[in-house]
Amino acid sequence: MLEAVIWGGAALTLLGVVGLLACVWLAWRAKTSGQPDEAIRQQLQRVVVLNLAALALSALGLMAVVLGVMLS
Repeated sequence: MLEAVIWGGAALTLLGVVGLLACVWLAWRAKTSGQPDEAIRQQLQRVVVLNLAALALSALGLMAVVLGVMLS
């Protein structure tokens, strides 16, 4: 049972890290697009939302891993 919590938490953490890497890629693409500043600002505001979601997902996954390790 607790192994599933640990592996599930590891999977959530991995998804969060992939999301963070996607944020880096999206921000870099927006910065190098050559668009006007307002368009870049709008794109980066969407990236911030995705960044916070990915960070929260990663943190929840790490909490699940720690909880599973402590209880096993």
